[in-house]
Amino acid sequence: QVQLVESGGGLVQAGGSLRLSCAASGTIFRINNMGWYRQAPGKQRELVAGITSGGTTNYADSVKGRFTISRDNAKRTMYLQMNSLKPEDTAVYYCTMYGILPGGLEYNYWGQGTQVTVSS
Repeated sequence: QVQLVESGGGLVQAGGSLRLSCAASGTIFRINNMGWYRQAPGKQRELVAGITSGGTTNYADSVKGRFTISRDNAKRTMYLQMNSLKPEDTAVYYCTMYGILPGGLEYNYWGQGTQVTVSS
């Protein structure tokens, strides 16, 4: 059974930093695109950042220059370094990945979410 486990969330003051991690476990032949989404109370889930298997990244305009997404394919782990955090970054952050199973099918998996709270 494939699982994504996030860690690193918490409470931080505005201007501070946090680093989120997302580790994949289970039988996966290959991990393709990965990404981070977030959902604030009363708002829709939105893409924060994405990264391809080759390392190409993309970011939401609201986090460009402050957040950095990366991945370690050997460890099957993705990271989100968040600097200069703002109160509006407060949300539940979810990691997601497209994984290829040994039979060749591709599935989209989601983590359980980790809370990030930025105080002003």
